[in-house]
Amino acid sequence: MAKPADGGNLKSDRRYSNTRGAVAITAWAGVLLVALVVSLTMGRYGIPVGTLGTLLRLRASGAVPTDTALLQAYNILFLVRIPRLFLSALTGAALALSGAAYQNIFRNPMVSPDILGVTTGAGVGAAVGILISASTFFIHVFAFGLGLGAVLLVMLVARLVSKDRANTVVLVLTGMVVNALFQAVLSFTKYVADTSTKLPEITFWLMGSFAKSGNYANVRLLAVVFVVGALPLYLLRWRINILSFGDEESRAMGLNPRQIRTVVILCSTLLTATCASLCGSIQWVGLIIPHIARLMVGANNKYLFPVSILGGGAFMLVVDDFARTIPGELPVGVLTAFVGAPLFIYMLFRGKKELF
Repeated sequence: MAKPADGGNLKSDRRYSNTRGAVAITAWAGVLLVALVVSLTMGRYGIPVGTLGTLLRLRASGAVPTDTALLQAYNILFLVRIPRLFLSALTGAALALSGAAYQNIFRNPMVSPDILGVTTGAGVGAAVGILISASTFFIHVFAFGLGLGAVLLVMLVARLVSKDRANTVVLVLTGMVVNALFQAVLSFTKYVADTSTKLPEITFWLMGSFAKSGNYANVRLLAVVFVVGALPLYLLRWRINILSFGDEESRAMGLNPRQIRTVVILCSTLLTATCASLCGSIQWVGLIIPHIARLMVGANNKYLFPVSILGGGAFMLVVDDFARTIPGELPVGVLTAFVGAPLFIYMLFRGKKELF
């Protein structure tokens, strides 16, 4: 008996999707690797490729260069540049993954990781820490705590308003209100800050930068948080796929939409709050990178999540390269806005049929 034509087409479409996803993941992994190698040579103190190879061989053998110029390049590479590059790549990967997860559960391609107030809350925490002259450690703690607290407040108010019914519209509206509230608190904090010392520091932090946070301790911290936050999202990828069709369809498949949505929000908030507490406010990454990934591999999270992670890491590396090479170092959050806004407009025209 011959197989139904539609069954054959379905298998063919699945094979095509799998092939396209595998090719995209491989390609973005290559782009990330190339971006990382090129980034090692770039900066206000350039390191030629030949010198880079020599330094890596010395590091692998455990030897320390005796030549003064080579020793200076060695210290810049391993004490400053490498931890900063890894931190920027992890930040881009975390923000892009959070954006992809949020866009799925809210079924809206205009959603970004800061829609529930995490970035604004982190900004308030950092501003308060700077205002009271807290140490760098406590500034990070305040930023993380208030970023996480803002999202928990949104979830609590939304649950009370919707009377235990899962309602993404109420979540988004509550997020807008909490965002506005924390923005008002942030504006007041800037208003009372000393204009010659505190205000410039608050402003610089809010623009986002890896200049002060690029160290191995922060890399280790973000790497652990990335695994803790990303692993549940990837394990829930097929459930998030179903959730993107709507709550009724999810319940018909035996899933609990509220439970899945809560886990996704908490994992994404953990990733975003950690990035914001360490590096300041860096926007657009979680909005545009998932768009690009979705246009390349479709909406299946089996491929969307890995491509978003790799694409976010590569994008942030390239943006930070420009930030590091510009005299005076432009904050990376400013560059992501300059690059992200025009690119997002282009993506809207390029992929409007697929996205809407």
